[in-house]
Amino acid sequence: MKKKFFWQLWVDTDEASEAEVEGLLATVTGGVPVAYQKEGSREPRLTVYLEPPAEEAQALRDCLEEALRRLKAFRPRLNASEPRLERLEWEDWAESWKKHFKPLAIGRHLLIRPSWSRRQARPGQQVLVLDPGLSFGTGNHPTTLFCLRQLVRHFPRWPRPDLLDMGTGSGILALAAAKLGYCKVTAFDFDPVAVRVARNNCRANGAAVAVSRKDLREMPATSRKKYTVVCANLECDLLLSETARITARVAPDGLLLLAGVLRTQFAGVREAYEKAGLTLIAEQAENEWHSGAFEWTQRPRQ
Repeated sequence: MKKKFFWQLWVDTDEASEAEVEGLLATVTGGVPVAYQKEGSREPRLTVYLEPPAEEAQALRDCLEEALRRLKAFRPRLNASEPRLERLEWEDWAESWKKHFKPLAIGRHLLIRPSWSRRQARPGQQVLVLDPGLSFGTGNHPTTLFCLRQLVRHFPRWPRPDLLDMGTGSGILALAAAKLGYCKVTAFDFDPVAVRVARNNCRANGAAVAVSRKDLREMPATSRKKYTVVCANLECDLLLSETARITARVAPDGLLLLAGVLRTQFAGVREAYEKAGLTLIAEQAENEWHSGAFEWTQRPRQ
């Protein structure tokens, strides 16, 4: 039987340049970069795992190298190494993840762990089993962490909260909500691969989450159905262009979590949502990312 293998494409960078390099890597490859620190160093390595033939993988590496060269011409202080491409056998890929991905505890209420971890949950702590994949993260990104902590923190506010997860990716936020006890959880993503991955993760965890493929930009501008919590971990351009569609789905006493925003973009996002009638009640800035939790300043009309 022929062994399965992957291509590992990576760039070494630093904290100041991480966000720009991550965005470029995602744009060129169509994958989701994973960041971890190199052994013996505090600097991040951004990695994307690919499955194309050798010629396509090499072409992507060359395209990334050219894109970095052009970006450096406009950003002389950008710190990014020459892209490296390496072939990994399935076993090597799996072992590399076991080395870098550790269980993640969100307070005393939620434990996210890979299937190979034997870590036991504390009394009252719900367990979410989620293995890293080629294209989707596992909760360690600052924007995802912010949303997870907010889900845990605010859950006791309502007797029977429900949740809508926009741009669900691996389904981690929707899964966490279902495990915590949100009474109804709905999620969608535009990417059909994300929908398949999220459904598989929900099935593996025995979580009742309705996952579908939708394009936020084509959804009705208004909505009768309102959700106690809406998570929108999306690109900044989408958060700004679809403010009305997003806020239309937040219940009068609900919470809106916005993530996926760079520090330099957050002021504009905050202004747009405050103009729509919401107030920022919590925020977190970590590395180059800035996330926020919003609630209605005044309850909107039904």
